[in-house]
Amino acid sequence: MDARLSQARAGDLGHVEFLLALCEDEISRREATAMLRRRRRAKFEDQVTLEGFDFKASNKIPAAVIRDLATLHWLHEGSSIILYGPVGVGKPHVAQSLGQLVIRAGHGVRFIKASRALAHLSGGHADGSWSKRLAELARPAVLILDDWAMRELKATQADDLYELVSERAVARKPLILTSNRASKDWYPLFPNKVVGESLLDRLINNSYRVFMDGPSYRPDKRPPHTPRHPPVTAKKPDEHRPMPCWSGPSLCSPRERPR
Repeated sequence: MDARLSQARAGDLGHVEFLLALCEDEISRREATAMLRRRRRAKFEDQVTLEGFDFKASNKIPAAVIRDLATLHWLHEGSSIILYGPVGVGKPHVAQSLGQLVIRAGHGVRFIKASRALAHLSGGHADGSWSKRLAELARPAVLILDDWAMRELKATQADDLYELVSERAVARKPLILTSNRASKDWYPLFPNKVVGESLLDRLINNSYRVFMDGPSYRPDKRPPHTPRHPPVTAKKPDEHRPMPCWSGPSLCSPRERPR
């Protein structure tokens, strides 16, 4: 405001230009505030971006496919994304980076471990708040479930997942899933074959599946090891040479359109 008043007094802005400038400043301020609010509600583990992702870490990372997803066409289609592959290749980084782009585009996002989402819904059965908790996870434009399909599901967990996926599918609200298993290996995790096939067929057939492979880059993120001395083996009594002193250490195939 003070800067705009100074411009007006100096004759740099006319009356109409002054009012337009004030309106633009207020719009920018509100947009920035709203973006910060959406980021807080997303509950990301890390504030990461695609610009900060090392695509050169492995030539098996489908960089072109991931950059295509960064255009957010899947969001407008209502299609989900499945990022799968071995541990340590950066699946949560890519998932959260796509979430950041969704937030910049003005939409809500929620990031949560799949196990915690299930625990959250399970708690609703005990205190009668299940519908409210389901609505909470169904509300954001994009829901990111990290570490999907880690272990076998109980019957109630499978039912809760079915309701969550169905609720979001009806509203055409995408999911982003990260998993160490390929989608074909998810079916045995469901105790009820009918529930599993109904849920997964609906989810998988309306998703972009991105296989991320390559060596783990997590060791590069670890702090350096603190040097430490190894255990010393005692010498025989007849060996009088000085004992040495030393220290020890240290996309997938082309994008699959929904069928």
